[in-house]
Amino acid sequence: MPVFSKHFDAITPSAIRMAQIEFAKRTDSCTAINTAIGNVSLPMHPAMTKRMLALGETASPFKDGVVRYTTTRGFEETNEAYMNILRASDCSTEGLYCQITTGGSQAMGLAILGVCGDAGTEDMPLLLIDAAYTNYASFARRLGRATVSVSRDLKDNGTFELPSLDVIEQKIKETKPNALVVIPYDNPTGHFYDHETMIKLAKLCVEHDMWIISDEAYRELHFTAQQTSSIWKITEAEVPGISGRRISIESASKVWNGCGLRIGALITDNERFSEQAVAENTAELCSGAIDQYVFGALAHESKADLNAWFETQRNYYRGIHEVLIDALKEELPGLIVSTPDASIYSVVDVRNLVSEFDASEFVKFCATQGKVQMADGEFTLLVAPMAGFYSIQSGDKNPGDFQMRIAYVESPENMKRIPHLFAELFKQYTQR
Repeated sequence: MPVFSKHFDAITPSAIRMAQIEFAKRTDSCTAINTAIGNVSLPMHPAMTKRMLALGETASPFKDGVVRYTTTRGFEETNEAYMNILRASDCSTEGLYCQITTGGSQAMGLAILGVCGDAGTEDMPLLLIDAAYTNYASFARRLGRATVSVSRDLKDNGTFELPSLDVIEQKIKETKPNALVVIPYDNPTGHFYDHETMIKLAKLCVEHDMWIISDEAYRELHFTAQQTSSIWKITEAEVPGISGRRISIESASKVWNGCGLRIGALITDNERFSEQAVAENTAELCSGAIDQYVFGALAHESKADLNAWFETQRNYYRGIHEVLIDALKEELPGLIVSTPDASIYSVVDVRNLVSEFDASEFVKFCATQGKVQMADGEFTLLVAPMAGFYSIQSGDKNPGDFQMRIAYVESPENMKRIPHLFAELFKQYTQR
């Protein structure tokens, strides 16, 4: 038989999808509560739902069953939807260039291609702040681009802290990255980068002549009294030289609950970068026309309506994590649970409960054989092991071996099952 490429032969599923893949092999009647994937189960914004349900009506461009390609940049209306959303967050859209992508994932790949060095070299790597969303490292590997990282620590009190600016700057001097990725509403940690933090990181990028890529898929999902944070709120007065080096990753998946639409955007204040990103993406032709049309409904919503939606989403997730975190600690005293200031995740860390642990093996156990009898049937819990969120050098201890990410994506009723499920499955695994 013909051989695979080295890349294909060595690839393993994403830590985020691994549990789902393993659970699909089961043949028993156990039900999985799937919090491994940020697959939101809430309905989309009403304007989007209205369009989706009216695709065959007279006003729809798809009423005759014709679905043609769009331009590579995407429908003008869909691009305007992202601009309208930014304005609702009090961000200036003057001088911004937008293109629609197939989810935020495709925007990540385009950004990495646009700012990282040639394949097979260590030039111009991408700087990540661990624990970092796994797809950045995955896309970099796929594209033959290098990454480097600095690490955050999860404290016993459940908070993540950025490394000092001196540590970040030293890594920049040692590795000479061409871009820094920041996730102000962080996936997986729930860490919120406030405006002052964003300014400090932006100043580093200007000083060292780097791009700053801000993943804003969860923008407005923050649970503190501080103002909304965004790369687009930083002014030239605050950070001279910031203009022309900013890129943001946008998504319909999280704030708008449109995970399956697979609509995102790449926004930049550098016209040349935007032109080249569109040119690169012409090989992909365009993003889904129907998906773009559904999301485009947000171009016509008022600032007041959008802000009311943001508040509704924040209140929903705030209610879930306030109950979940306390219940997890009650079920397993000594368990470290991160308290998110933003996004829709908590990280649980069992390092104070066991001296040795392999979160990936625990996740496989839960997916393939673990089960807990509850009043209405047998259940198991799917979570994401955190080792893949860290870029660990060979021989170094990976903090992710003790950590797992829980996404707040199941129904409130199912989220209430999680503390007991996690505790019982953990006991089953460690007492084998």
